Amino acid sequence: MALTPATLAPMLAPLGDTLYPASVTPLGPALFAIVRRQGRKGLLVAAPQAADLPADFAGETQTAGGTALRFCPLSHANAAALRSRLPWTAPVSLRDRQTTIGCGDRLGRATPGHIRAVRRFQAAPVLAQQSMRELTLTHRTYENVVDDVTFLVLQEGYRNGYGADGDHLKTLKDIGTAVDAGMAMITLDLTEKMNAAAEHWSPEAVDSAFAALPEAVRRRMLDTYAGRTFAVGDQTIAMAAVEARRCAVMYLAAMDFAREAYGLLRQRRGDAFDLEISIDETQAPTLPAHHLFIIRELLHRDIAVSSLAPRFIGEFQKAIDYLGDLAEFERQFKLHCAIAKAHGNYKISIHSGSDKFAVYPTIGRYTHHRVHVKTAGTSWLEAVRAIAAADPALYRRMHARAFEVLPEALKLYHITPDLNTIPPLATLADADLPALMEQNAARQLLHVTYGGLLSDPAIGPAFLAALDADEEVYYRFLEKHFTRHLQTLGLAATAG
Repeated sequence: MALTPATLAPMLAPLGDTLYPASVTPLGPALFAIVRRQGRKGLLVAAPQAADLPADFAGETQTAGGTALRFCPLSHANAAALRSRLPWTAPVSLRDRQTTIGCGDRLGRATPGHIRAVRRFQAAPVLAQQSMRELTLTHRTYENVVDDVTFLVLQEGYRNGYGADGDHLKTLKDIGTAVDAGMAMITLDLTEKMNAAAEHWSPEAVDSAFAALPEAVRRRMLDTYAGRTFAVGDQTIAMAAVEARRCAVMYLAAMDFAREAYGLLRQRRGDAFDLEISIDETQAPTLPAHHLFIIRELLHRDIAVSSLAPRFIGEFQKAIDYLGDLAEFERQFKLHCAIAKAHGNYKISIHSGSDKFAVYPTIGRYTHHRVHVKTAGTSWLEAVRAIAAADPALYRRMHARAFEVLPEALKLYHITPDLNTIPPLATLADADLPALMEQNAARQLLHVTYGGLLSDPAIGPAFLAALDADEEVYYRFLEKHFTRHLQTLGLAATAG
């Protein structure tokens, strides 16, 4: 009898196994699937006889209905073997995709919800995405992040290709660690290599620092930029002499570091990677003239970027909508897009892009959807919403604990919530708790305190267990939330 989802499910029922039908994938005489056994997910490899089971998958082998079954734990070794056997479960470069969506997942559980939303639109997901800060706070590794997505991509049977982003990396060592784990995208954070303070220096201070640069460098800077006007589409950008010197002082060291990182990526992955340059972690917005200087200096060093993230005017705070002048944002954003189009048509990247619905129409219009939108904590907040709906008592404990760990979280995250606007929980019925995830201050409170909550020995395990007890609730919340993001960006639906 041929092995199919229809023939496999009855074999598993007596064992108490639940089959994820979309995961069933034949390969030669064997068949792969994700199953749940006694509340624990595993990789099932089935074959007509034991000799047909691939030897590179470790697990417990048994026979049911005359079929050999091997229940394999979701380990790193089994994930690596799965990526080797089924390459579509491994991350790939998305440099040729028009629209990419960074789907941060702090829990290693959100991928099915992300896939169900993204596959409805003309966009490609970056399903594995974490920063070193998030890894530290969640006690995970890049191997964990990629492996979790590998198994969940199989669970959903998603074969359209996904990315993996080592987010906001600042050292060659961390880049190497991410690449070793299979990350096909690196977001290079240049904050610590830039001299951001020079943005506010007097012309005399800029001139003094510029004079310390080698003569050949000074000459090239002045010849290339000082007093010149650059055409970008139907607009122009003027570079005053003092601003050319200021850019040299601010960015040249960072550009040289970017060349080192790019060389490392080329050495390790050939052309099969995406490099994003991040200059958004600064106090002052990235002036269009500075954006132009940065991309021209990257190109001067033969660095090909897939995307670049400026620091936009206004505030892109975590978990809430855009704060700022929408008209001024549109004016400057249009110019940033023109710079990108005139210098290789790389993607503009929107960091802290979750929930920025007020500016999504502008972003979609001026990028023509050649854009990377990066989300992170919004998927965690949908998990919190799911808990508020499914286990109100647990949510109440989390909410109280969040206030206690907030001071530590604020050392890492910049938010400005008015905590007094959060209604006291004693005044809310259980049915009202999920709606707190629509309230700005509550969203920001829960967004940044995830590390303290997950590390709490009483709350963390209970939270994950409750989330796993009815994972479809979480998936539905995620699908709805991400669908709103993609619709508001104006993305076209996929055929069918």
